[in-house]
Parts: sequence; C-alpha cells; structure tokens
Amino acid sequence: MSKRLHPLAQKFFKGELTPSELLESYLVRIEKHNPSLNAYLTVSFDEALSQAKKVEEKIVRGDDLGVLAGVPVAVKDNICTEGIRTTCASKILENFIPIYDATVIEKLKAEDAIIVGKTNMDEFAMGSSTENSAFGPSKNPWDLDRTPGGSSGGSAVAVAADLAPLALGSDTGGSIRQPAAFCGLVGLKPTYGLVSRYGLVAFASSLDQVGPMAKNVADCAFLLQVIAGHDPKDSTSFPNEVPDYLACLEEPFKKMKVGVVRELAGEGIEKGVKEVFDWALNRLADAGVIVEEVSLPSFEYALSAYYLIAPAEASSNLARYDGVRYGYRDFEAKDIWEMYAKTRAEGFGAEVKRRIMLGTYALSAGYYEAYYGQAQKIRTLIIQDFNRAFEQYDLLVSPTAPTVPFKLGEKVDDPLQMYLSDVCTIPVNLAGLPAISIPAGLSDGLPVGFQIIGSSFSEPMVFQLAKLAEEAFSFQFKPSY
Repeated sequence: MSKRLHPLAQKFFKGELTPSELLESYLVRIEKHNPSLNAYLTVSFDEALSQAKKVEEKIVRGDDLGVLAGVPVAVKDNICTEGIRTTCASKILENFIPIYDATVIEKLKAEDAIIVGKTNMDEFAMGSSTENSAFGPSKNPWDLDRTPGGSSGGSAVAVAADLAPLALGSDTGGSIRQPAAFCGLVGLKPTYGLVSRYGLVAFASSLDQVGPMAKNVADCAFLLQVIAGHDPKDSTSFPNEVPDYLACLEEPFKKMKVGVVRELAGEGIEKGVKEVFDWALNRLADAGVIVEEVSLPSFEYALSAYYLIAPAEASSNLARYDGVRYGYRDFEAKDIWEMYAKTRAEGFGAEVKRRIMLGTYALSAGYYEAYYGQAQKIRTLIIQDFNRAFEQYDLLVSPTAPTVPFKLGEKVDDPLQMYLSDVCTIPVNLAGLPAISIPAGLSDGLPVGFQIIGSSFSEPMVFQLAKLAEEAFSFQFKPSY
C-alpha cells in the first residue's frame, strides 16, 4: 500500500496543527451541531483524545506513522468497536458493547486513524431515510426538514456537516450510495468480498459490504486503500492483491466507452434529477467519454427479487436476538416462550419486524421455491445482463437515486414508496459489483447523485471515471448547515 500520508496528516509535519487540535475542532462542532443533526449515537471523546495523544507521541519520537495518522473517522453503528457501544440503532442492542474490533476497525487503527464515534442509521440497516432508528432520525445538512437518506444516513451527515472528514458505512441495497447522493458526497460500495465483513453486524450476508464515504474521490480511494484486502476471518473475502487506488487516480485517463442503463434512467426518475443527469452525461461526452444507451431488461424485477432475498437472509441473521445471550430482554415474561416473544416484539422496530415476517414467509415450507427460489433466479438473470453489458462497455452509469432528498415523514408510512428509493442501487448489490456515487449538481437547491458501476474488482477504473467526472461536474459543496 502507498505510504503517502493523508493530506490532513501531512499538516502535522508542517506545524500547522497537532492531532489533538484537529480532533478537538471536530469535537467542538459535534458538541454544537449533533443535537440538531443527530448524526452520532455515541461520541468516543475520551478514547479519541487518547488516540490523538498517542499519535502526537509517535510524531515526537520519530516513529513510522500510519497513512491516516491523527485523521478522525466516523463509523456506522453496525460495525463492531471494542469497548465502544454498538447499537445498530436498535433498542434490542441499546447497551451492547463489543469485546472485539471489526477487521475494518483493526485496519483503521493500524494506520493510526482516530475513531471519533458511532453514527446513526436505520435499525439493522433496514431503510432508506434513517427514520427507522430507535434513537430518532438524522437530519440532512442541506435542509433540516429532509432526510439524509439511509441506511448510512448518520455517516453521510457527519461528513457533510464537517463533524468528521471521513466515514465508514455499509451498503446492502444502496445504503452508502443513496445517502451520499442525498448529502452531496462521494460514496463507494466495493466489490463483494473486497472488504472484510468480519465484525459487521449482519443484515443480508450475501449483499452486505462496508465502504467509504468522503467529500471527494481521492479521500474515498484513500479510505478504501486502508480497509480493503483479504481477511481469513471472512469466508467470502477474496485473496486478490489490493491495487494502489491513489496511483490509479494519477494515471493518464484512457478513453472509455460508458453505457447509460435505460431501465435506471427513464421512467420513475424525477424531472429535476433527470435534467441534472443528462447535463452530467453531456459533460462526460465533452471530456472525451463515449456515451451510449444500453438496456438491461432483467432490472425491471430487481426490486422485487431484492425484497425477497434480503428479508429472507435477515430473518435468519436476526434470529440470534432472542433475549437469552445478550441484548435487550423482557424480564416480566412468565416462561421462556413469552420471553422470546416479548423481547423481540419490544426490542425490534416496525420495519425490522416487517422484514423478518416477509423473510420468514418466503423461506417457509411450500413457499420457498415460489418466492426465494424465484428471486435467486432473477438474481442470476441480473448478473448475466451485467456480464453482457460489460462485454460492450467499460462502465455503466445511472442516477444514484430517483429523487432529491425527500421530506422527513413523507414516505415513512408507505413502505413501497420508501423501497423505490433504492431502485437504481439494488441491482449492483444483487450482482456483487462495485459502484460509486458522486455529486453531479443541484435540483431545487438539493444534491443529485451520479452512479458509476463497474465489473467485479474494477474499482481502479471506477475511480478514474469518478475523478474525471468530479472535475467535469465541478460540484460546489454548499450545505446550509
């Protein structure tokens, strides 16, 4: 891995500030703004300050520093952190403190990053607005009456409101890319297996991936460089060598042929979003990118397939929260069966219960093949459509989300409308591919995301086009907060 230090860490050697001063500048903003934004559920003040002091001591001694030395990182609250509360934004894990670090946290600490706190999210990552959190919704810094997206909404808000320079999220059906789009950020969902899932609290194991969120493409590449790589503790982790993503950004741009996915850029896309997307395509064409339309017909069924596969896996993964071993327990129950029922009824929120019931039904005897089995066949068709498309095109593009950030409360009572928020992002998870969202422009003063999709392990090419697009779009980051 490249040993160049992150630009913030380089400031320490120029005498511009110390790690403690940098951290305290973020802690002051967190203390001032988090009560209204609700980005963080837990802020690790003491632990973070202690880490900053250790980095300062290493600088004084002249020790080798990690590439993220002294850089604060916000972490989504479904990623285990030793000694720091990890709730998944659920009552059932309200007081859970892990006894180990997730692999991605170990990697951050190995590079001397500072874990500043745990961010709000939709409960167990099930949602598209961060309104399903048991601890209240996060607010979008561009407009406090609007959602920041989800489920990694708290991580997006933390970066967008300058409560952290970098953040980790997780993406099961768009949960990094959609909030990145809603908050005017860059967010990457890596290839399935590129980043270890060890220590990520499971929602849907065949779909979940941890990924980076930042204000620019270079920072996103920097954070991926740190967290990517094989992990023997994750059986789905690939043993591939990790490329130098930062070096890829500096290579001369090679002419690319890009396919615009017709099924993700037409019907159902808000007028303002479509206008910004079309403008962005023209900017890419002006920059020398060949842009053509491509049809991937199986995408019509992606949403339906996802909302059978993901809840089915969630039904299995969430069975462990029974009040016996850890987490919330109802102590008023008369027997163990009543304890199970009451614990889960009181500990889980409405959306989590809905998905557990959907998944349990889809897996039940007599319905398995009709629902879960058929959904897996659709998944295969989607993978085949992607493979055919990548025979003709280097990368594919679409809007990241069909709308601009919607108002808080607007869709919370209409699950089907809420599910449609992920219509552009879900096919990528079903196929296990990498995709990045970058801000393209504004519609009615609110950010619009532009999604770039690559074939498996094509992150270097994805980053290259994202960097070119970033320069071509010249997005001005001006949240109202």
